[in-house]
Amino acid sequence: MILAGDVGGTKTHVALFDPKRARDWIVDAKYKSAEFSSLHQIILQFLKKHPGHQITHACFGIAGPIQKQTCRATNLPWIIDAEVIKKETGLSHVSLINDLQANAYGIEILKEDEFFCLNPGKAIKGNKALISAGTGLGEAGIYWDGTHFHPFASEGGHCSFAAENDLEMQLLFYLNKKFGHVSYERILSGPGLYNLYRFIIDEEIEKEKKDVKIAIQTLDPAKVITEMALKNHCPACFQALKLFVSIFGSESANLALKMLAVGGLYIGGGITPKILPYLKKSDFMQRFTEKGRFKQLLLDIPVQIILNENTALLGAIQALKHIIHK
Repeated sequence: MILAGDVGGTKTHVALFDPKRARDWIVDAKYKSAEFSSLHQIILQFLKKHPGHQITHACFGIAGPIQKQTCRATNLPWIIDAEVIKKETGLSHVSLINDLQANAYGIEILKEDEFFCLNPGKAIKGNKALISAGTGLGEAGIYWDGTHFHPFASEGGHCSFAAENDLEMQLLFYLNKKFGHVSYERILSGPGLYNLYRFIIDEEIEKEKKDVKIAIQTLDPAKVITEMALKNHCPACFQALKLFVSIFGSESANLALKMLAVGGLYIGGGITPKILPYLKKSDFMQRFTEKGRFKQLLLDIPVQIILNENTALLGAIQALKHIIHK
């Protein structure tokens, strides 16, 4: 049996797989990451609840940079070490990979109906790229060597935000006062969506509605903002979402150009499927192609939204197969 996990800043999803059936887990459980002080505590709780399985290997996709099988999680106060996990849990083999790398591995086993095509483009054999907005902003490349694809991680979400118009310049100055360095993750994430909402209110672009203010104080701000925007209930929420999607289109193109992703760009993460009704009619693709002389190249790149929320978990199994057979 194989144990796999998708470890994020908000939740950790753990599942037990038969290696011969990589898409169907035997048992699984989801945990609120912030309620635990370490990943191995979650694993121990999972194993205690589901005893009697002979687990030979484990692989965990983690939101953060992996170095020498150790990771300081970006949006959690955890230091995750494969050797410590093995010692604390008794597992014989543990591999750690970046969660976006796991997502990229998962793409290869998804079915056609698990994508929504935003731009059909003209796919050719070549590199691909993946961008995902959730608790943080993840970016990964998928290198084509002429025969096979090779997913690899990056921390591109922490690169400096580049404003492209007067409103975005105003946003940059606003966020710079709050954070100093302004990365794309400060904008293109769940917390980033709330940053955009506060910008709209604090800069008096729109007024704050009392019921929205109360809801944000008691519920997940990003969820409230998204729902209110999609219902056209709150102008401030709508402006925040509109700005989010515009900048998301621009940064997606930046990644596609850096990776020369002529084989396609994939959009993952928990936010995108939830805003799909707006995304379809938004200026995402306009911003994606507004790169001067490279407009036609970007128009030819297929853009697909990943609809399966378990892609990173499934990808951890795929990655482990590659690791074992090396």
